[in-house]
Amino acid sequence: MSTVTKRPSRLFRNLNAKIASVPMILTALVVFVGGTLWTVLYSFTNSRLLPRLNFVGLDQYERLWAAPRWLVSIENLAIYGVLSLVFSLVIGFVLAALLDQKIRFEDTFRTIFLYPFALSFVVTGVVWQWLLNPDFGVQAVVRSLGWESFTFDPLYTSSIVIYGVLIAALWQGTGFVMCLMLAGLRGIDEDIWKAARVDGIPAWRTYLFIVLPMMRPVLVTTLVIIAAGIVKVYDLVVAQTSGGPGIASEVPAKYVYDYMFFAQNLGQGFAASTMMLLSVAIVIVPWAYLEFGRRR
Repeated sequence: MSTVTKRPSRLFRNLNAKIASVPMILTALVVFVGGTLWTVLYSFTNSRLLPRLNFVGLDQYERLWAAPRWLVSIENLAIYGVLSLVFSLVIGFVLAALLDQKIRFEDTFRTIFLYPFALSFVVTGVVWQWLLNPDFGVQAVVRSLGWESFTFDPLYTSSIVIYGVLIAALWQGTGFVMCLMLAGLRGIDEDIWKAARVDGIPAWRTYLFIVLPMMRPVLVTTLVIIAAGIVKVYDLVVAQTSGGPGIASEVPAKYVYDYMFFAQNLGQGFAASTMMLLSVAIVIVPWAYLEFGRRR
């Protein structure tokens, strides 16, 4: 007489793994969700040095969007974010495609490209502050070679200072993007490349219409990592320009930090933090719905 083994209910499957994840879930709920709700709540107060529940409605948000410094920081973040996203992906993918050709000294080139990522943003900012200094940086070197009219001082020109910050960010982060893309390329079946060559498909069309769609998980992961770095950019700006000249290179994270810890205006800092969170949610929520809703 055979006995039928009853399968455990779905709730009790992988019970050990679920129990082990409880501390992490509780930490996320308390620290992230709790901290987020606390920040949003106090953004509607007039808290100064210490938080206090003295509600003032939307006054902090009205002051925020009337502040020229905040508007400049939003404009800078938009420029920096779009260009950083585009150039990081394009340059990283091109470098990965070149290294994927089984070139000599691949390990050496990969190490060279990835090395800047091992540095902190503070170190990167200081290094590029020196390199872009007109007195002894790139401009001084080129002029010493005889090109006296050459001018390259983005960190000292208000209209283009954010592009100087972008150069340093690309120098540090592109190598990491390259490694992610290279890992995705190495996961493509060799038979696909052979079939494309047999069919006479040009290499650029193979990459664009066959390889990139197959690398979708890698691309999504890369986009999330880059986007997270864009939103929280702070130390690179502080190390390079301290927000200057004037307020020309201000970014939202620096605005939040300065108002919370220097201006001692917690309510204004909380309002700015909430707007940063809202901007992330506007991008993440539709993507998450399309990504996971479609699978369901």
